[in-house]
Amino acid sequence: MSRQILPVADQAQVRAYARRLTLKYPRELTVALGLHSLAAVAGLAVPQLLGHLVAGVQNGTGVDVTAISLAVAGFLAAQGVLIRFAVYASSRLGEKVLAELRQDFVGRVLGLPLSTVERAGSGDLITRTSRDVDTLSRTVRHAIPETLIAMVAGVITVGALLLTGPLLMLPSLLAVPILWISTRWYLKRARDGYLRESAAYADMTDGLAETVGGARAAEALGLQERRHRRTDADIARSWAAERYTLGLRTVWFPSVEFGYVVPIVATLVAGGVFYIQDWVSLAQVTAATLYVQQLIDPLDRLLMWIDELQVGGASMARLLGVAEVPDDRAAGSGVPEGEELRADGVRYAYREGHDVLHGVDLVVEPGERLAVVGPSGAGKSTLGRLLAGIHGPRTGSVTVGGTSLVELPLDELRGHVALVTQEHHVFRGTLRENVLIARPEADDAEVRAALEAVDAWEWASGMPEGLDTAVGSGGEPVSPAHAQQLALARLVLADPHTLVLDEATSLIDPRAARSLERSLAAVLDGRTVIAIAHRLHTAHDADRVAVVEDGRISELGSHDELVAADGSYAALWSSWHGRPQ
Repeated sequence: MSRQILPVADQAQVRAYARRLTLKYPRELTVALGLHSLAAVAGLAVPQLLGHLVAGVQNGTGVDVTAISLAVAGFLAAQGVLIRFAVYASSRLGEKVLAELRQDFVGRVLGLPLSTVERAGSGDLITRTSRDVDTLSRTVRHAIPETLIAMVAGVITVGALLLTGPLLMLPSLLAVPILWISTRWYLKRARDGYLRESAAYADMTDGLAETVGGARAAEALGLQERRHRRTDADIARSWAAERYTLGLRTVWFPSVEFGYVVPIVATLVAGGVFYIQDWVSLAQVTAATLYVQQLIDPLDRLLMWIDELQVGGASMARLLGVAEVPDDRAAGSGVPEGEELRADGVRYAYREGHDVLHGVDLVVEPGERLAVVGPSGAGKSTLGRLLAGIHGPRTGSVTVGGTSLVELPLDELRGHVALVTQEHHVFRGTLRENVLIARPEADDAEVRAALEAVDAWEWASGMPEGLDTAVGSGGEPVSPAHAQQLALARLVLADPHTLVLDEATSLIDPRAARSLERSLAAVLDGRTVIAIAHRLHTAHDADRVAVVEDGRISELGSHDELVAADGSYAALWSSWHGRPQ
């Protein structure tokens, strides 16, 4: 079953967005439609010329076959040239629309609340930013121009058929109920089918990412079989979803093909009857039959691309759905007065009815170094995220300078409080750009100072091209420990007055981590530092230590005070030093 958290836009929203995006470029749209119309008109001359040739042979009048042949060749050549420029104009329009859509989507993704991103997991978001964007790119580049061509050609061909002889148009109407009923049947089911297919693919991607990322943990805990079953189940759901949409196409396509044959046969039969009754000429029957045959091509392309439009529409619905995520913060007019960070009566739950923090009260004074320790699963990281403004509390409040963190715009919030976790990422670009993400206007001297503060300058300056070395995907490899140092360098460069470090040195060798923490302490002197400690020497160096157990702060005081109290912290300290309790 899909665990999709990010919403999906409805059909009305998709149509409105597509219409707005297309009408944003009226000049390009007019040029494309005009060229396609001229190309279609040029193609209509050929059946009329052939009808004239047949009429001349029938009547025994002189017909200049050479002139007609040259005229046919001329119209076909003109049609080819016009189609070439029409496709070019449509492609330009499509690329502009696609560029606008990509920029809009990237803005929507970057604006997602971090709490939503964490709950949604990587699979759904990765699928939307990769597979759905690629699918929509294909739709915009190919399906929309081809559909535009088919619609213009079809309308003009029907008009020509009507002018040739209204009676001869009647047999072609037999195709309407066949195509209408079969297409309605398909469209009624296709959108939901393709949405299920995308959701199943996202679940499969999410499961595979978890399995690969946690391979060692799965092996250590003997969970290989369970992960195999999860993967098999995800693949089975994805296969079933794709099989369903394939089944829809295997019913729809043959019905459409049958609908193409009926009007041609009916036009020939009815045309013969009408000719015998002397209601139409042989030239009209010839031209009408050729027009009906000519109508099949745009109609076939239109119906074929409808399938692609359904896939693209489902992808667009998933991309637009990102904008439907409600903001987790409502910017207020309050301005922080001071740097005191305070949590009052804070409760938080990842699932409704299951609180992981229970009425936490905490005051962190400006410039204080606070270590948060406790057993795994006690709620330390959750508390750190609330203190950094990543999550808003279910009840209670977290404030900085008397202003609630969830009332501060995200850009302003990060100027007050910033978080670095054990998770890290090296962005594709230069080493300098990876650090400058925190403050793009900083100069090289500031970048170097930030790297030196986290003991990273030695290896950074030793890279092949120094700060200009390309890293990330396709660039020079950066170890997890060095990536964590880059994350800390960004934090130093951002220079917020309060920092929350959630096991921010866990991937670094313990001795190197100890040296790094001392270097950081010197640089961050005077700033408030909240460290989620996995190594208790961090707690030893802190001004105060908060012990979190079962979602509550059970002890709070200096290292010496808590050791003397002989409580949970004293037990942790003794255990960490290998002394019997």
